[in-house]
Amino acid sequence: MIDVGKEIRTAFIGTGNCCSNLVQGLYFYKDAQGDNVPGLMHSAIGGYKISDVKPVAAFDVDSRKVGKDLSQAIFAGTNNTVEIAKVPNLGCEVMKGPVLDGIGEMMSRVISIDPKQKPVDVAAILEEKKIDVLVNFLPVGSAEATQYYAEAALKSGVAFANAIPEFIASDPAWAKRFADENVAIIGDDTKAMFGATIVHRTLTKLCQDRGATIDNTYQLNVGGNTDFFNMLEHSRLKSKKISKTESVQSQMLKRLPDENIHVGPSDYVPWLKSRKLCFLRIEGRLFGDVPFNIEARLDVEDKANSSGVIIDAIRCAALAKDRNIGGVLISPSAYFCKHPPQQFPDPVARQMLEEFISGQRER
Repeated sequence: MIDVGKEIRTAFIGTGNCCSNLVQGLYFYKDAQGDNVPGLMHSAIGGYKISDVKPVAAFDVDSRKVGKDLSQAIFAGTNNTVEIAKVPNLGCEVMKGPVLDGIGEMMSRVISIDPKQKPVDVAAILEEKKIDVLVNFLPVGSAEATQYYAEAALKSGVAFANAIPEFIASDPAWAKRFADENVAIIGDDTKAMFGATIVHRTLTKLCQDRGATIDNTYQLNVGGNTDFFNMLEHSRLKSKKISKTESVQSQMLKRLPDENIHVGPSDYVPWLKSRKLCFLRIEGRLFGDVPFNIEARLDVEDKANSSGVIIDAIRCAALAKDRNIGGVLISPSAYFCKHPPQQFPDPVARQMLEEFISGQRER
């Protein structure tokens, strides 16, 4: 059993829009309880309420954020997500992390880095602050930086929630290291609450279950936040396209040829700000090879769409730590992430998650 009032001491890598919306959500939902709370999948997980998640440390490289309290940093720089709650001073100063490959060519145009600000020893900070869960919100394409923070989590024994498409939980070598050190990890790449990938997966599975044959499909996404601006640098997109494409392919009875499926970000439209538009099409055949097609358009506040998932991932990671469970958490990863080590149909993954929360399933 979880001690009532026990806090989950949480650290964030990156204080952009994802972090901003999540931290705001801690105050929007601070009194949430009971079932069917709008916008939440779980108001409580294993005894942990949303108000038990406590931001204790944060790392960034933007000089407009480093040195500020997290409550200020989440509204600074290029952040443009919707404001859903007032956040009081948290007593959590944003510290300079290593740059490594976290800032690409496009992001360097809009991020201000002060060379006089020296990076901290992240592992030492995690130990000093007694962090329970470390959340990775680095920009897409930050492979080296993600590995640095994963190393810090292993060294300090801190559970790791990898919200981006750099493969740690789904990489067998990394997964083994987290298992060997008995450190919990959830990953990789957040599958949003009601985003492009979950809608695409669901329609794909519906077609398969109803006997329809899928011949071609695409998912095109545009947005106006720095995530989409960063992805204008196509060299940083390799893992992102793999993550999104494989998530949809996993729901096919027969894998589509590469030339018949396109899933990925398409362009940056500044005036959309933190909104994301998805344009989705499926072409196929029904009984007697009679053709059909489906077109869908989704318009969402991009980062609010992921916050409810990560806030559950944080609590599941803390629950695993309490239970002395290390390694990849298969059930939470399958439900929360696009690129988990093992893919399952979403209804199956949800049942697995509920069994994990109740203690009927270890991972």
